Amino acid sequence: MAYDRTAMLKLLRPAMTRILTPLGRALVGRGIGPDAVTAIGTLGTVVSALLFFPMGQLTVGALVITVFVLFDLLDGVVARLGGKGGSTWGAFLDSTLDRVADAAIFAGLILYFISRHDTLMAAVTLACLIAGALVSYAKARAEGLGLTADVGLAERPERLVVALVAACFSGLGVPYILPAGMWLLAAASLFTVGQRVWIVYQQTRER
Repeated sequence: MAYDRTAMLKLLRPAMTRILTPLGRALVGRGIGPDAVTAIGTLGTVVSALLFFPMGQLTVGALVITVFVLFDLLDGVVARLGGKGGSTWGAFLDSTLDRVADAAIFAGLILYFISRHDTLMAAVTLACLIAGALVSYAKARAEGLGLTADVGLAERPERLVVALVAACFSGLGVPYILPAGMWLLAAASLFTVGQRVWIVYQQTRER
């Protein structure tokens, strides 16, 4: 059974689009295109994650990163308002830079755990990073072969929500929430990889 991972985003996207439209209109008026917005969002995420998380500023880092993650919606708004719509290059750039941003977030958390000599949680967070990359790769590779692998518990939105919420509340002093979040993400991401491998295997068996 396929997991409808976009249900929450479908509910939030119209509201977020209305909120971001004035900003998008201002950017278009200054000649800033969607590709630039995508790059700015990724750069902001990378710098914030690698600056705030290793310093132990988890709440500040999570909140700042959340702002930049919204650029993932803003680039679409800018493309629409600029009359250019989506493009193949824009989709490729957005997908590629998403992987960079995700890696930076988990790398920042790994450095945070290392700074506190917590080798176990650094390893678990590394597992989150690797498994998350495999989740995306499995889908992309399947689609490149003419198959589908759009299933799983831990897609990118879920991974970001769990990681950022756990980091935010951990910074506010909630005990055990960040380790619990990382363990949950590692297990869910590995399970999602297995789901995608299995669904691709089933499709190849039917051919």
